[in-house]
Amino acid sequence: MEYKTIDDLGNLSGKVVMLRADLNVPMDENFHVTNTARIDRTVPTVKELMSKGAKVVVISHFGRPEGKGDMKNSLSHIVKDMEKALGHKVVFVDDCIGEKVEAAIKNMKADEVLLLENLRFYNEEKKGDEKFAEELVKPADVYVSDAFSTAHRAHASMVAAAKLRPAAMGRLMEEEVKALSNGLNNPTRPLMAVVGGSKVSTKLDLLNNLVKKVDKLVISGGMAHTFMKASGIDTVNEANSLVQMDMIDTAKEIMKVAKENNCEIILPKDVVVSKEFKAEAEHKTVELDSIPAEGWILMDVGEKTIAAINQKLDECKTLVWNGPLGVFELKPFDNATNKVAQHAADLTKAGKLMTVAGGGDTVSALDNAGVADKFSYISTAGGAFLEWMEGKELPGVVVLKK
Repeated sequence: MEYKTIDDLGNLSGKVVMLRADLNVPMDENFHVTNTARIDRTVPTVKELMSKGAKVVVISHFGRPEGKGDMKNSLSHIVKDMEKALGHKVVFVDDCIGEKVEAAIKNMKADEVLLLENLRFYNEEKKGDEKFAEELVKPADVYVSDAFSTAHRAHASMVAAAKLRPAAMGRLMEEEVKALSNGLNNPTRPLMAVVGGSKVSTKLDLLNNLVKKVDKLVISGGMAHTFMKASGIDTVNEANSLVQMDMIDTAKEIMKVAKENNCEIILPKDVVVSKEFKAEAEHKTVELDSIPAEGWILMDVGEKTIAAINQKLDECKTLVWNGPLGVFELKPFDNATNKVAQHAADLTKAGKLMTVAGGGDTVSALDNAGVADKFSYISTAGGAFLEWMEGKELPGVVVLKK
């Protein structure tokens, strides 16, 4: 791998390792963590560093405190969950820089982990301030980053701090970068991408990058309506769909570039329309030339489309997925997403397909389909995953190149 990892750090015995994690976990109004996935995924790196004799000091952002401290956004709320996940005592420090931190590090016991307060209690964090980064790493000998999900931000703890000490990726970031590289940069072909979303305008960079990299591209969700219109499906209109009329020419240009790059674009062959935008609403499956002009809304794709996508999947070796096929939050309009996801999971289990997925809605959709643990790799990084798929360099990853 072209990036520095824990293996490149040498002897860590007795050294203070500052570990940049992403502990920005969901929490209810009573400050109880509702999903510990991000905590759990940091555990292997923390335990490995401890096993090498390092003193592990964990830093992270949490919420959007906008440069001022408040209990709502304090990382103190996750201490119990961290202790449960690690099986070690977690000592919390109510600051992330200064004498309190230095004193706590000096008093650390071998079986303890230090958790510092929210980095974003300082405006300097988001500004990428170098002096703040110097204060941050002052008591540390080594810097390790396991926060791929924040790697698209050039924040002080992600970039400036990594330049001030011997630095490397933690195991989670290493795993993430390797999986995404295998999924998009160095895939086993044929490579298919599934891209969903409500608007073409929000995923232009992604689509423009993918049509030059993938062999087959499934365009789904509301953005497919614009491509359907652009490809001559006149029954799609602003009353029954999310078509963006001002993006028709853009969609045509993307399809032209796809053709030039031998990328096959797969659009809906039939659709499920509903009387209302709600669960269990009256609905029916119609052919593309029979989409009602008004009074019905496009909510999902039909069985013909599902069969076509699954047939194309059978021909592929790698799948990268970002975005659902329909309005998966409302049953039964999760049908297409569920069936394609389950087919991809079956192919993965059979060793025929390498599957990588990411993005908030995507993770929720695959969870809803019951396959979130059956893909080769699920990325919990929203913006960073998307920017990686768009072909952009991530500052927090680039800084860790060998």
